[in-house]
Amino acid sequence: MIGRIVRSADFERVLASSSRVRSSHFAVHHLAACPSKPAKVLSTAAVKLSTGDAQVIHKPVDEVPPDACWLGAIVPKRHAKRSVTRSLMKRQIRAAFAEQPALPPGLWVVRLRAPFDRKLFPSAASDALRSAVHTELAQLVGRVLARSKP
Repeated sequence: MIGRIVRSADFERVLASSSRVRSSHFAVHHLAACPSKPAKVLSTAAVKLSTGDAQVIHKPVDEVPPDACWLGAIVPKRHAKRSVTRSLMKRQIRAAFAEQPALPPGLWVVRLRAPFDRKLFPSAASDALRSAVHTELAQLVGRVLARSKP
């Protein structure tokens, strides 16, 4: 199971490290760490409820084991103007990493670092763009796996 990086502090920590592998459009960053814990505590966890004596202890629903992978995707507007294109690329990034169960644990961030040529892919969410992104990400993840093996 792959969790999602949601806190900006975690993105900053991972992006502070150098990229692990690059392609013509994407860069992959990795940090062998767990995501930081949120500072906010649930309000009902410490307060006595008036509805009864039994107090419910809140636990996160999507608890991810500490040896799992967390993935974040960065697709900036300057490289993909339309939101349809950004969403397509983020879905492709998550799918490419979900297909690989042998990734080393830690925080992973995939960043779009160059735009795709709009003359070659005029449609925002065409099948040609989807397949081009998918093949490039598959090659990128393959190189990540090749470098992580001892």
